[in-house]
Parts: sequence; C-alpha cells; structure tokens
Amino acid sequence: MTRYTDITALLVAGGQSRRMGQDKRFLEVGGRSLFGRALDVLEKVFNAVMISVADAEPIPDLHVQRHRVIEDLIPGCATLGGLYTGLGSVETEWMFAVACDMPLLNESLIRLLVERRNEFDYVMPVLPNGPQPLHACYRRTCLAALERRIRGRDFRIVGLLEEPSLKGCLITEKEITCVDPHLLSFMNINTPADLQFIRKLIDQRGCPPDEKRRQG
Repeated sequence: MTRYTDITALLVAGGQSRRMGQDKRFLEVGGRSLFGRALDVLEKVFNAVMISVADAEPIPDLHVQRHRVIEDLIPGCATLGGLYTGLGSVETEWMFAVACDMPLLNESLIRLLVERRNEFDYVMPVLPNGPQPLHACYRRTCLAALERRIRGRDFRIVGLLEEPSLKGCLITEKEITCVDPHLLSFMNINTPADLQFIRKLIDQRGCPPDEKRRQG
C-alpha cells in the first residue's frame, strides 16, 4: 500500500515515566525498542514522520535519527505541549499523533482514521473507557483551540471535544473492531506489570495480527 504524503505522523515521546521508574522509550518489546516498533508501522503508512520530545536529550537510536525530532515549544504542558508543537511544525494540513508506548499499532486501523478525515477538524477513536487522543488525526484548525487550553492551564487533550468551533469525527468501538478485533492498538505500557504482560503476549503471538496476515 502507498504511503500518505498529505498527512504527517507525530510520535509523541515525552521521555518521563514515573510509574515505570525508567525511560520507557528505550524498553525492548519483541526484540525492538518501543520507539522502533512504533516507527516501523508509521513509516509504512506516512511519507513524513516527526518525533516529539519534552527536552533536547539525545535519543540513542539510529532508527530515530532518520526523522525530525522536535522539542516542546512551551515546556510543562504535558502531552498537550507535544501535540501543540507538532501541529504547529508540520508542513501538511493534517497530522496523525500517537504515543510511543503503544507497541501493537495496527496499520489498517491508522489508515481507517486517516481516510475518515475529510471535512473534519479531528478524527478520534472512542472506546468504553473514553476517547483516545493519542491515537488520532488532527487538522491545523485545532491549533487555536490547543493554544487557548495551554493559556488556561487546562492540558486535557480530550477538551477539544468541548470546543464548539471544531467539528470532530468520533470512531466507534464497532468500527475499530472491524480491523482491530481485540483493540490491541490501544494497549500501552505504563508500569512494569504492563511491560511483562505485553512481552508475554507478543511472545505467544510471535508478531502482531496484522503482521501475520502480511506474512501469510
């Protein structure tokens, strides 16, 4: 499948992980760092990929060095700061943002979100536990709303859903499970227990389901 040229991918990798107790960006899962696993998928879908970090600390990963790394323009704004910086830095009208601690990204699901973006300001999956703002598409029209939230010290990305000036497309669980039946795309690593569980899951499966289909 061809790569999109009219939308940029942003891999959000702030670097802090208090619950994990170490920088989880460099943790290995299935023989690859979390960075590497995410980039492998994003490079298949997008022509341009950027990486958002909270500070200028070097990233010791040659795979990462092929891409533009941007530092938060306004420090101390949590993940919202990375999203704001990324959306203001991309050369395309649209950006797909995803967190680096999701080791089971699904190429087909990402393409589903991208294909739904026409006439909207953002495209965001919604699961029973709530919206998923770090696996979503954003248009540059969201910049003003993000800046207002930063000025108001409200760093909830899901607050965009409350913005009357923005028109969003919310992707339901039913639509998502058509391409990602077990919602593996949204599994993330926050604690050592999460890491152990996902490592065991990947060992049992050998590789994510979408990779198995490509290899079969």
